[in-house]
Amino acid sequence: MNLVLDIALLALMGIVAIAIIRLRDLVAVTMLASIYSLLAATMFVILDAADVAFTEAAVGAGISTVLMLAALNLTGFTEKAPLRSAFVPVLIVIATGLVLGYGMMDLPRYGDPSAPIHLHVAPKYLQDTGPEIGIPNVVTAVLASYRGYDTLGETTVIFTAGLGVTLLLSGRRRRRATPESSS
Repeated sequence: MNLVLDIALLALMGIVAIAIIRLRDLVAVTMLASIYSLLAATMFVILDAADVAFTEAAVGAGISTVLMLAALNLTGFTEKAPLRSAFVPVLIVIATGLVLGYGMMDLPRYGDPSAPIHLHVAPKYLQDTGPEIGIPNVVTAVLASYRGYDTLGETTVIFTAGLGVTLLLSGRRRRRATPESSS
């Protein structure tokens, strides 16, 4: 049953991705991107990565959708027809996919208990998290304590990106308002 659900979810994600590529209505693309993000969050839940699923749902489906709709409100709702052929970009994407596929051949199998991550880092976290930190959830302990500075850095990057988008959008409004007020 799990395999059927996984295949159905991946098929839905593929259908939504193809629809995103084919559409020219940018509002529809934004909504489909939000749906794709929710499907990805569902996949993360199935993979027992609830913390990643929450982040994907909040940032991917929530904040990103609002920011994209705000940007569309300032720019326009339809994509212009491409002036050039998409042959070169498609070729680059295929080449990149082949290189990534080749690189994945060296990775250990999914769930392999003899993978390096399961032999070195994970046992230490699982054994030492309770006595050292006192936080029962290992993922929370790793993100908040062992990798606290890393998490702070990621938060700073997200804050800076949000601030940058806010400044860009407010600058666009001022420039748009300036010619109207001068006439």
